[in-house]
Amino acid sequence: MGRYDGKRAVITGGTSGIGLAAAKLLLDEGVRVLVTGRTKATLDSAREELGPMAMALKCDTASFTDIDDLAARVKSEFGSLDALLICAGVTRFVPFEAMTEAVYDEVLAVNAKGAYFSVQKLAPLISNGGAVVFTTAIVNVLGNPTISAYSASKAALRSMARSLARELLPNGIRVNAVSPGPIDTGILEKSLPVAAAAQTKRQMIENNPMKRFGRPEEVAKALAFLAFDATYTTGAELAVDGGRTQL
Repeated sequence: MGRYDGKRAVITGGTSGIGLAAAKLLLDEGVRVLVTGRTKATLDSAREELGPMAMALKCDTASFTDIDDLAARVKSEFGSLDALLICAGVTRFVPFEAMTEAVYDEVLAVNAKGAYFSVQKLAPLISNGGAVVFTTAIVNVLGNPTISAYSASKAALRSMARSLARELLPNGIRVNAVSPGPIDTGILEKSLPVAAAAQTKRQMIENNPMKRFGRPEEVAKALAFLAFDATYTTGAELAVDGGRTQL
């Protein structure tokens, strides 16, 4: 028997990294899970890793059509939801002076606009007592170079968590956020040249009070807590960052 037997959850961006770790944890605890991803490769990999108890659906949160299709699929498969975890996002390392309109629009469309309208379309399906959990990042309160657009998108999510917590309160829906620090998801290696990724990781570890990267599973536990256990908490942001923003 799992702690959350019979619950139903959607995890956007649940085919890799933190979202995938959250999907594994919730499945182990008895939750029926639907994850979304943008590419066939990540969807196929997630289906194999998560097994037959999970559903994986292609959804680009920058696309209103995809979000509408997601809402329709959730309604047909689940009827109603207990938790919506917003983990979909993209990171682009671009110095401010080199930022282009195309990159800026991509980052804000996926990370901020996509998150906002995913909640709008899926909130009517969330049961009284259910929850939305955004995934922000510590850069919404720290100033780091080369990720100004990404940082702005995550700050937008932090603001949404407060505003939507107030607006959805009459529906019995809690809205919170988890703010991960440096987490070992492989994103640096995918986004930067090898030498730059290694240097960045060394610097991030040195700057972190706990002197290490976090694990996706550690963030997944925080997401599950806010989704199901933190029944008297709304509008909050929980830092999972090794003390980076606190000490």
